[in-house]
Amino acid sequence: MRIISTPDAPAPGGHYSQAIEANGFVFVSGMLPGPPAAGETDSFERQVRATLGHCRRLLEASSRRLEDVVQVTAYIVGIEHWPQFNAIYAEVFGGHKPARAVVPVPCLHHDYLIEIQMVALGG
Repeated sequence: MRIISTPDAPAPGGHYSQAIEANGFVFVSGMLPGPPAAGETDSFERQVRATLGHCRRLLEASSRRLEDVVQVTAYIVGIEHWPQFNAIYAEVFGGHKPARAVVPVPCLHHDYLIEIQMVALGG
């Protein structure tokens, strides 16, 4: 087992690793978007893209790509965001369609609207 980390994704806020590699799999912990950059407007779209970017950078730190992802779980606040999430997700993943669950939740830490965890194989 190997701990995967990168300064290019939010540091853990608790007793866990950003990601773990075990038996050829990489398990990316639930990633939140983090705050917007100075002058950047916050929106659901920004949060989704930022969160997927954090996951992608963790995969890259483990020599994996989005194309190696086999499973995704997304927690979204407000089911009304599902169509926009799905459109952004499809754009980012392209033709690759890993197994996925989208779980509507009443709230997330720091009042964010999205949290994503992934499992990838390969490397």
